[in-house]
Amino acid sequence: MIAFLLFLVAFGLGMVPFGLYVARFVKGIDPREAGSRNVGATNVARLCGTPWGVLTLALDLLKGFIPCALAPADTSWIALSLIGLAAILGHAYSPILNFRGGKAVATTVGVFLALAPAALILSALCCVAVIWLSGYVSMGSLTLALALPVFSLLTFNARMVPLAVAVMLFLFWRHRENILRLDKGQEMPWRKGKKCEEAGA
Repeated sequence: MIAFLLFLVAFGLGMVPFGLYVARFVKGIDPREAGSRNVGATNVARLCGTPWGVLTLALDLLKGFIPCALAPADTSWIALSLIGLAAILGHAYSPILNFRGGKAVATTVGVFLALAPAALILSALCCVAVIWLSGYVSMGSLTLALALPVFSLLTFNARMVPLAVAVMLFLFWRHRENILRLDKGQEMPWRKGKKCEEAGA
């Protein structure tokens, strides 16, 4: 019963588009109509400034972390995985946004921070390194997706491997347009793009 309630809480939290609300509060614009047209932290940071992007990142991360962290210790790995997936899918297909949403990377980070922290930290280090070296957040996100199953296994958290593999495939699907742009050399690098003031002009 508790697991089912947490599943509902996870989806309910996941569907809240914090990026949209932050951008509207700060600059009165809709991030779906500017920049990469995404409600995620990267677009909010690009449009409204890094501090607001960090705030969006933290809020989106908590959407995945809170319901998973609240699960009792005896919750099965299947139930934990479903709770995590509910938060991720709620973010990616929010009813508030007509079943559209962000790419769910930050929410994924929150889920694995609660369920497989060692694997998440190692994967996040790889992600940050790739972003630093390449300048592309999308490339770092794809690296994170690839690393999670590997580090879940290497850190002896094998029960989370099925979830990590499912999330990896989902994140690659959500980034399919980014992958095409990367292949064509058309992907927008970090910090490149118009500010909110320009977008709203």
